[in-house]
Amino acid sequence: MSASLIGLFGLSFLAATLLPAQSELGLSGLIAAGTDPVVLLVAAASLGNTLGSMVNWGLGRGAAAFSGARWFPVKPGKLERATGWYRRYGRWSLLMSWAPVIGDPLTLAAGVLREPFWSFTLLVAIAKTARYLIVALVTLQVF
Repeated sequence: MSASLIGLFGLSFLAATLLPAQSELGLSGLIAAGTDPVVLLVAAASLGNTLGSMVNWGLGRGAAAFSGARWFPVKPGKLERATGWYRRYGRWSLLMSWAPVIGDPLTLAAGVLREPFWSFTLLVAIAKTARYLIVALVTLQVF
């Protein structure tokens, strides 16, 4: 496995957690550089980003105990908005987990509201992979 795949996996993992990172730029740059097959790059980014969202889901499961802590990465107001969105649209809102600003809090809210892990993982993996496929196709100028 190449260093670029490992690096993209790590960047994508971090980008899915509540830490700021730009995995789309990393994917585009590596596609443009031609370091690895596009399929492997998309797979590494998708897997890393989905696993990072699983961390958010796990944090959400314990959010009640930690939400007041200074180190907790989501402010109470942001978590309340995401939880409201999630309650309104249900598990299907996880298809927006790819979106900037709302995506990461949605994955946390899914944990808070006890979304089953299997449905959470399936919907998030679909959303994250679709986003990276679109980024790859745009980078390759297919669109």
